[in-house]
Amino acid sequence: MNKEVFMKYAPYIYFDNNEPFFPVRIGCLRFDSPGWSPSFKRQIDFARDKVSFVLEYAIYWHYDIGHLYDLEHIWVYVGKDGSVVDCEASFHGDYLKGLLRDGSNIEDNTHVRLYSQPGKHAFSPIKELFELLPEFYKETSEDAGRDGLLVTSVARGRYESSDRIDEMVKAYLQRYKFDPSLEYSKYIISQDILTTWEKLDEEIPEMIREKLKEISDMETS
Repeated sequence: MNKEVFMKYAPYIYFDNNEPFFPVRIGCLRFDSPGWSPSFKRQIDFARDKVSFVLEYAIYWHYDIGHLYDLEHIWVYVGKDGSVVDCEASFHGDYLKGLLRDGSNIEDNTHVRLYSQPGKHAFSPIKELFELLPEFYKETSEDAGRDGLLVTSVARGRYESSDRIDEMVKAYLQRYKFDPSLEYSKYIISQDILTTWEKLDEEIPEMIREKLKEISDMETS
């Protein structure tokens, strides 16, 4: 894996100043031709005469404010001249355009500026978008931990949740409920947390087991 190219185009993520959780690992994958993402239900498609390659960043958190286990995605499209020509980013199971039409959210030539929804980690190039979500404030406060241990299609069959686990996770995440400040600060991805998607995919079940043990130990202590 060439970490240099992933660092060159790593997006700058802006987190709310009250955000309690930050990325733990990032699984990286380079597409030199169109193909299916192994970690998100979508085809990565592009015109090969205009786009040289696409970089996928599968970003893993131990938690979002609603559940244990969070995996979000950013895709950066690199043109033949090495410039960023497009970007897409995950948004609650779907994805949005991450690059503004005028390119004004590109910093330092190759880093797309994206905002992370407080607590929930959906991405947008426009931070005000989050405030339009009907349960924006409720999700980070009274609904903290509501979804327990999240089991997605990527994880299904490798671990499962239960009523006990969900209640345990909910009680734990209630400790982290917060009100968004609506002020954001830049987070620069560290090379140390980059790995391949294949490696991250192997690590996720063990990281979940470790977190569940920590929570269980806290509950019984």
